[in-house]
Amino acid sequence: MLRQAKKVADEVGIDTFYADLLPEEKLSKIRQIQSDSGKVAMVGDGINDSPALVTADLGIAMGQGTDSAIEVADIVLMQNHLGKLPLTIKIAKKVRKVIAFNITFALGLKAIALLLTLPGLLTLWMAILADMGATIIVTLLGLTILIRSREEK
Repeated sequence: MLRQAKKVADEVGIDTFYADLLPEEKLSKIRQIQSDSGKVAMVGDGINDSPALVTADLGIAMGQGTDSAIEVADIVLMQNHLGKLPLTIKIAKKVRKVIAFNITFALGLKAIALLLTLPGLLTLWMAILADMGATIIVTLLGLTILIRSREEK
């Protein structure tokens, strides 16, 4: 098991890893690493991994794992292939940026509409068009993630 863990860690680019740990040892190791150095990611697929997946800052479950591991994980790799993890993290970062932009854009547009409504410069139909336009733009920006992630595969 240790040899397999080392091989996977080398392929994914992870320097420090632990294998062959009992459930209690996994949990205490995660808490120790969190107190020593901060953020911890945990990959698991079984019932015995669930407490550690919950405790870790990033819990990653394998798609063919147990229901409890899948339920508590932050990310579920449906193809049971850790090689997909870097792409998953890259897509997640893009999603986060697009969501932040979309929220800022939508709230900014609503604030502008509100400010234009107070002196009577914005009619009801203009407000509806601005709202629908914002919805369409936010949706299209969200779809760009799907298009870009398919291109990267």
